[in-house]
Amino acid sequence: MCRRIAEGTRWTRCGHFQRHMVVAIVDCNTTRCERSVYHHRGCRKPTCARDFGLEIQWDIDSVDEYCWACRAAQERAARGSCLQ
Repeated sequence: MCRRIAEGTRWTRCGHFQRHMVVAIVDCNTTRCERSVYHHRGCRKPTCARDFGLEIQWDIDSVDEYCWACRAAQERAARGSCLQ
């Protein structure tokens, strides 16, 4: 499977990655991947890979905090414990 290379922010406390942009595509060079330049045009085989593989993540900066989603989950959990 072809893979995308993405640049973004790494939230160090939770380890999550926030993608800012995809900067390149790594071609897998196989005829069985619809994303590859080697895939035959007009191919209709259901066995060909259609999606990208795991994203390659390049950290362009890091933040010593939890990401927005983790912070929101922590706040919801704290509010839920106050209601009991």
